[in-house]
Amino acid sequence: MSVDLFRWIVDHQATALVLLNGQLDIEYMNSSAESLFARSGNQLHGQSWQHLFTPDNGLKELLERVLVERVPTTQRSEKLTLSADGSRITVDITITPLADDGPLYILVEFLSMDRILKISREEASLAKQEAARVLVRGLAHEVKNPLGGIRGAAQLLAIELGDQRYDEYTSIIIEEADRLRNLVDRILGSNRIPKWASTNIHEVLERVLRLMQVEAGESIRFERDYDPSLPEIDADREQLIQAVLNIVRNGMEALQGQGDDNPQKTMHLSTRAIRQFTIGKQRHRLVLQLRIEDNGPGIDRELMENMFYPMVSGRAQGSGLGLSIAQQVVAQHAGVIDCESEPGRTRFTLYLPIGAQA
Repeated sequence: MSVDLFRWIVDHQATALVLLNGQLDIEYMNSSAESLFARSGNQLHGQSWQHLFTPDNGLKELLERVLVERVPTTQRSEKLTLSADGSRITVDITITPLADDGPLYILVEFLSMDRILKISREEASLAKQEAARVLVRGLAHEVKNPLGGIRGAAQLLAIELGDQRYDEYTSIIIEEADRLRNLVDRILGSNRIPKWASTNIHEVLERVLRLMQVEAGESIRFERDYDPSLPEIDADREQLIQAVLNIVRNGMEALQGQGDDNPQKTMHLSTRAIRQFTIGKQRHRLVLQLRIEDNGPGIDRELMENMFYPMVSGRAQGSGLGLSIAQQVVAQHAGVIDCESEPGRTRFTLYLPIGAQA
């Protein structure tokens, strides 16, 4: 077997693999490891494994024991904090010494339990959201039919009465019927067939940020961290703008709602390419990761479970349709939205496939 073929096979493993030498320096990381740790294997080559994590990790003792005893070991559900972005992950770790009459190497396998749990939650959530969407669509169509009848009857009544004294009442009936019809149309979402075209995600983000900066003024600082090497994706540009705009506006309104409690209101947008990533039941060779993060008050835990459903909002003035529409658009693009939130940090992550699935 050639070295290139072997590397190709290893790079397509779902398990994150890190090969260390006898000094515990990094010799190689496969694509799954680069995705999990958000670091480049080429950049870390020859550096200590400790560059991957913050100092408060329990790996040092395990690695040193394997170095001395030359016996494989496994650690379940180890919690680690990544040095790249401060993310916390839960992984099963298997450490195997490799010595065959030559230099000692140590193979460290990281199986992300977070991703396995997220895939299960995503499948369950998407199934529930689809069921809710079917129910809402059926109900909305049932509401629209009598609304048309009410509006038509009000117009005929205004003609039959022929008295300006009653025009105000019939106008109210017509206007309210129109308002309800527009609300139903928004719940149903766009019936327009997506216009697929090669799309630069950074142009989409810059369009959204220009709009938001006009609304926010100087009250919010917008930060960018883009990966310029990302290829274009096949997408409906206008729908993607709407989806991102809805998420960014949600975060902006949460920040503005804090008033002076948070003097340094910040929203951070970043893009990365993720290799060998599973969305639903499909594994993709390359996926666009878009993160939208703010340092606002966070989302109530009770709201987190249902926030992508229509008419669910954490604000009294909210329509509850922004995140529902965003989720619908991302689903149309064969992607998924993930959300993590705690006081002081809320992060929405969009995953969109780039090219064909693996």
